[in-house]
Amino acid sequence: MSLFWLVVIVLAIASVGYVAGRARALASVGGDMRDLHSLPSYYGANVAMKAAVPAFLILVVWLLVQPFVIHASISGMIPEDAVQEGSSLGLVMAEVRRTAEGLENAVASGQMNEDFASNARADVNDITARLKEAGQIVTSRITQPVMRAAQSYRVMVSAGDLYMTIVVLLAAIAGALWGIRETTHEFRARNTVERGIRVILFSAALIAVLTTLGIVLSLVFNTVEFFRLYPAMDFFFGLTWSPSFSGRGGSSELGILPLLWGTFYISFVALAVAVPVGLFAAVYLSEYAGSKFRAVAKPMLEILAGIPTIVYGLFALLTVGPMLLSVFGDDGLGIMKAGTAVMTAGLVMGIMLIPFVSSLSDDIINAVPQAMRDGSYGLGATKSETVKQVVLPAALPGIVGAILLAASRAIGETMIVVLGAGAAARLSLNPFEAMTTVTAKIVSQLTGDADFASPVALVAFALGMTLFVVTLGLNIVALYIVRKYREQYD
Repeated sequence: MSLFWLVVIVLAIASVGYVAGRARALASVGGDMRDLHSLPSYYGANVAMKAAVPAFLILVVWLLVQPFVIHASISGMIPEDAVQEGSSLGLVMAEVRRTAEGLENAVASGQMNEDFASNARADVNDITARLKEAGQIVTSRITQPVMRAAQSYRVMVSAGDLYMTIVVLLAAIAGALWGIRETTHEFRARNTVERGIRVILFSAALIAVLTTLGIVLSLVFNTVEFFRLYPAMDFFFGLTWSPSFSGRGGSSELGILPLLWGTFYISFVALAVAVPVGLFAAVYLSEYAGSKFRAVAKPMLEILAGIPTIVYGLFALLTVGPMLLSVFGDDGLGIMKAGTAVMTAGLVMGIMLIPFVSSLSDDIINAVPQAMRDGSYGLGATKSETVKQVVLPAALPGIVGAILLAASRAIGETMIVVLGAGAAARLSLNPFEAMTTVTAKIVSQLTGDADFASPVALVAFALGMTLFVVTLGLNIVALYIVRKYREQYD
């Protein structure tokens, strides 16, 4: 049974439990709800909650634990001689998973018989040939240990899914019956439901923390796996980015410095455009503009934030790039060779970031107490002096936060870079040359025919981890600045 239908069935059981619990509560008092401790809806909600919450909790835990259990069991089946030199157990397990998926897809599409796919005595070459005919093979050669492990992997996944379905459905039914059984006119259903909702709300808040932890751990584990295959010193201090898709990527040069340079260079150009324009626009809208103009101008600025980044990328490729090339290209100053360059991506990205700076800064400036403005005017200051010496310093912590948000958005942008800046990883000060960023290379490394468990693909996680650490460092610096100036105006 698919996960979707399992969830639908659990929700159906919870819905039936709600109706049954409500009806049983009314029946226990002869239909006079005044004799109930709680409203009838609380009795129904109690049954529904006892049916759905434990079942979904078991489902989530099962989905999280099952891959680790299967991985540990299957990895123990891989003999040491199956892990070839220059490879690792992680690479072999990746081949096992891909082969198992190929077997499952071939059986599901009717291109292979179930008995043949699961037969441990079947010839490996025959199975491989059948998989190739079905278009379900991605590696050039499957060894016998990999094939046998893939067959066992597939069987364990199928068995695990079946057991999960049975356990989840039994938990939902048992919870519903438990809730119906305790439904009497004296049962404090409202108290139970409110405690349950409090736990659910706490769990929802905890999900954000656990999600962040999961993202970090996934990056850490795959980054560690990458550094087992590629030297860390060459990665962090290498000046050349030249991935190779041959073999296991052993001939690749994966130095991150050109990518970091391109990321910061393009982000700097974007912020140089967005911060002055956005901040000046915010000051004008909050301090000088009339209510009618503000009612039109601010929504128009915020529309820029809703435009898909692929549209900005096409705008950079088709409009801004050729325009800059006509001025700085061979027909102009002769310092620009193609439309894809740092300046192209930076200008367009800066336009995209304007609403992030202007809208947030406008709200922050409007939050400055009017009494501070009135006090400045009372001392004889002009409007411009009040804005410069009172309003902006008071709003500075929030403005720094807005600029930080724009910087994070610039560092994480991908489509504008891919279409506007090119794909060249180089160290150069010329803003009219093509460069690329970390995020663009993360996408390119996880796209194509590269072995997912090879250094060429695993480097994407190392790139992501590096970008995470850099962004965290920027946040810490910004937090220090915000706290320093906030203490001044408390």
